[in-house]
Amino acid sequence: MGLFLLWFFFGIGILVQVIYLLVIFGKTAFYTGSKSKSSSENEEGVTVVICAHNEFSNLKTLIPKLFEQDYPLFDVMVVNDRSSDSTRRLLEKMMESFPKLRSVTIKYTPPHVTAKKFALTLGIKVAKHDVMLLTDADCLPESDQWIRKMTEPIRNQGKTFAVGFSGYEQKPGFLNNWIQFETLLTALYYMSFGLWKRPFMAVGRNLSYRRSFFMDVKAFKNLWHIEGGDDDLFVNLYTNGRNTEIVLDPEANTISKPKENRKDYFIQKKRHLHAGKHYDGEDKRKIGLYSFSHALFWLAGIGLLIYVGLDQSWEHFCVVFGIIVLRSVLITLIFKAAEKKIQGTKPPKNIWILDFLYLGYFWILGTISHQAKDIQWK
Repeated sequence: MGLFLLWFFFGIGILVQVIYLLVIFGKTAFYTGSKSKSSSENEEGVTVVICAHNEFSNLKTLIPKLFEQDYPLFDVMVVNDRSSDSTRRLLEKMMESFPKLRSVTIKYTPPHVTAKKFALTLGIKVAKHDVMLLTDADCLPESDQWIRKMTEPIRNQGKTFAVGFSGYEQKPGFLNNWIQFETLLTALYYMSFGLWKRPFMAVGRNLSYRRSFFMDVKAFKNLWHIEGGDDDLFVNLYTNGRNTEIVLDPEANTISKPKENRKDYFIQKKRHLHAGKHYDGEDKRKIGLYSFSHALFWLAGIGLLIYVGLDQSWEHFCVVFGIIVLRSVLITLIFKAAEKKIQGTKPPKNIWILDFLYLGYFWILGTISHQAKDIQWK
């Protein structure tokens, strides 16, 4: 009976994993759609909104870079959220050099309201244009076409949301390699389901939507009490296959500075994973089914290798081992193809090893994040 159950669970794991890798993730990996247009008939005004808390050094780099964008009508709104460094003086000085730069300062956050959502709401409320393009202070556009390409679905296709990709700088070391892998896997979730017209999340480092829609739904109504989720939970509530477009184009990406130690990375991911428990039930299953089948595949596969190995059933051992190898080859190929489509860069190293380690990462950190009470922005 035990052997039968191991084979049964292993078979279920293989079936679901193949569906995800080839059919769902394959939508991104084998994407053949045309890139977003480099020029457009409607060059509607765009406001880039950035929330910043003690981001002096990052803003010093980011703001001049933003004004290199090849787009005729845009401005930049920086929300200075309770900064205690030289952010305010920097913004005042930069506004003299960049007339399209504006800022608003927050001195305190009202009770029972999370800081990031309050800052973002204030920035959007006073924005000059209706098309919003959100990013973070530690991000940089990957090209001077970022504004044009990220907002094109909203300006010219009548979409409410445009969801883009934001990656991390590639650096040596295991932690950075892991960050590249986990970021790519997350992108495969939300970009692939978005391309299948089932969008359910986004990252606030590269997201566009209309100010009028944001105000119509009363900003973050019913989300104020949740720390985080200003991007994925907001998108989870309001996106659908008709009003949302995935922008799959390396020139429309942003890139961020990665965490450089495990403690900072743990805090960041705990905040990200914590928001996931508030997703719609169907959207939880989109991630959960992959992770559950991933666990079935590896645990049942390892169990079978041990069982048939002790039983010296080498034919069965070779079959199981061969299936594990084939899946490792498949996931490596899918991730490499997806990385090329999304970023146009080299994929993480040793993907099959990282895939195995993801087994512990998701279930351990996910459980800790789900139960965490100390989640905060900054």
